[in-house]
Amino acid sequence: MYKVFFITFGCKVNQYETECMKADLLSKGFESAESADEADVILLNSCTVTSSGDSKSLYALRKLRKDRPDALIVLTGCLPQASPEIADNIPEADIIAGTKNRSLLSGMILEFLEHRKRIVEIARYGASDSFEDLVHGDFTGKTRAFVKIQDGCNQFCSYCIIPFARGRCRSKPLEVLRDELKMLADAGHREIVLVGINLAFYGMEYGLRLADAVEECCRISGIERVRLGSLEPEVISDDDLLRLSRCPQFCPQFHLSLQSGSDSVLRRMNRRYTTAEYYDLVCRIRKIFPDASFTTDIMTGFPEETEEEFVQSMEFAEKVGFAKIHVFQYSPRKGTVAEKMPQLSKKIKAERADRLKALGSQLQEKYLRNLVGKTVPVLFERENSTEFHHGYAPDYTLIKISRKNSKKSLRNFIFYVTIEEAHNDYCYGTICEP
Repeated sequence: MYKVFFITFGCKVNQYETECMKADLLSKGFESAESADEADVILLNSCTVTSSGDSKSLYALRKLRKDRPDALIVLTGCLPQASPEIADNIPEADIIAGTKNRSLLSGMILEFLEHRKRIVEIARYGASDSFEDLVHGDFTGKTRAFVKIQDGCNQFCSYCIIPFARGRCRSKPLEVLRDELKMLADAGHREIVLVGINLAFYGMEYGLRLADAVEECCRISGIERVRLGSLEPEVISDDDLLRLSRCPQFCPQFHLSLQSGSDSVLRRMNRRYTTAEYYDLVCRIRKIFPDASFTTDIMTGFPEETEEEFVQSMEFAEKVGFAKIHVFQYSPRKGTVAEKMPQLSKKIKAERADRLKALGSQLQEKYLRNLVGKTVPVLFERENSTEFHHGYAPDYTLIKISRKNSKKSLRNFIFYVTIEEAHNDYCYGTICEP
């Protein structure tokens, strides 16, 4: 039987979809390969959110074809969906498909294996598309399982290609979500991470809110933690927050996408909030969730960004007190409004990214130091060293404890840990005696 190997670039949604495509192929009789070297079929799930994402995918394709000239190579994901015209320039891939109709991909692979004829199938999205329910992925071996509940975006930020790669907003029906959650709970997963392309817009076509999906998770026996992926800040209401606060399984870690801490840059980005509105949301969340952590994405070098605007962004990040900042440099995406704006040099983008990363490290260290002395529940994961057990607190802080007095695995168990030390990117503590 044919063996298949998967390579995934990009976000948690991509990771989820890779697991679904893998489960579909395994159900068709394929076997999972441990590496590309032993695979008959290699599937690369691409990301196109930045130009470096494109470069990584294309480089990987070229290397795969060079190293494995006889393998069936599949390119799928956001890159070909957003830029279908590049298919003619990617001879390394035998099958090219986008992000739509993933359930048909296994059939394309079987067809190619029979006829050995190249397949390019990139279906366009339409306004009336519904959420595509895929074969449920298998997250065996992981304490945490991703569940994609939303796809697409209607926002059209001036720098972003994703609406072209993912179509319009659409959501997983609650009854479909319920069945998937039961399967994951039965498989032993104690933590669920709800993910989407624009997660905060979940359920709007059904008259639902994101809180409805969280509450559905909390009704499933065996699920002890529910965590959210990245959120857009403009549609989160006080009622949403109050509903989340009534869910004891909910983990108060909020990844609120900021992009810039300058109002003038936010306007050029076509973001739908101001820094004052963003900060008001942070304050409202902290009032309801005193132990909440905030992480974010911030872009440097957006077209026409001045030094003053960049400093405003730095000052705002410090004002919020983020636990972690994902810093990335702006890269022009063909077909977006920002591509036509005056561009900054690579040198300026990189220099500002370095300064913001340094601030992010300082804020993270400060946040972790403030945790010392607290006692938090930790869901332990698979040990990756002989020295420590490690797991995550509800705020997604990495917690390590010594294995000296406990050699047996703590994986998939929750223990209360008193935090004694803060390091650069994790805390160290000891398990509380019952």
